[in-house]
Amino acid sequence: MSANRPRRSVLYMPASNAKAIEKARSLPCDAVILDLEDAVAPEAKDMARAQAIEAVAAGGFGAREVIIRVNGLDTPWGGDDLAAAAKAGPDGILVPKVNDAADVARYDAEIASAPAKTRLWAMIETGRSLFRLDEIAAAGAFSRLSVWVMGTNDIAKEMRARQTPGREPFHAALGLSVAAARAYGLVILDGVYNDIDNDTGFEAICEQGVDFGFDGKTLIHPRQVEICNRVFSPSDADITFARAVIQAFAQPDNANKGAIRVEGRMAERLHLAQAERLVAVHEAITSAG
Repeated sequence: MSANRPRRSVLYMPASNAKAIEKARSLPCDAVILDLEDAVAPEAKDMARAQAIEAVAAGGFGAREVIIRVNGLDTPWGGDDLAAAAKAGPDGILVPKVNDAADVARYDAEIASAPAKTRLWAMIETGRSLFRLDEIAAAGAFSRLSVWVMGTNDIAKEMRARQTPGREPFHAALGLSVAAARAYGLVILDGVYNDIDNDTGFEAICEQGVDFGFDGKTLIHPRQVEICNRVFSPSDADITFARAVIQAFAQPDNANKGAIRVEGRMAERLHLAQAERLVAVHEAITSAG
């Protein structure tokens, strides 16, 4: 799974809603999560599972990644969800409420029969997980784990914290989660924004997510996709400067230099790596249309 693959907008769709699944095939989001967990009532769990599996088999999602979010193993549906999802072979299987590396190992074992392309995605959404971020991220070395998704609603519930416009109660959790994900090469996605009709507030939270270093954001409504894609895409100015950095370091005179001046700014080798990744993401976005 390429770390440069765009994951700006990752849209939850209730797998119990066949019309929503069909609509997801035409939306400009980078990935779709067919949700069997929070968005599905207990009496609809079995039906949702069947529809998610059918949707993966039918395809038609184009370049979008297709993820199935399962119920936890501590629920009546989790075991059947994991077995069915592993057999279906989506791009990823998202598991809830991971508390430690042992949980990662347990879920990884449950999907051992899945195709190699199927990656393990994990929700970071419990108080316990926030004190074990390093060990959870390190578990990617022995498992399919490759993506984290912040479950900010659940974190707020456990903390009994207010969801303020600036998310001040969660700054530590968000920042440390990004740091742990980066330390072990994981992709990390910001949590959802609940005020669906507040475009101004949503754009501000997307900007904050970019500032924190998230790769993208999970969404709960199609109307959020356009804003999310725009904010999480590299700007024209960013791409222009990134290419200038790459070109400058490619000059023979700069081959052995650790730091150079580019357009009046200091650029180190670490900035070259950042520039190369930014351009790679931009090209992936452009090629995806």
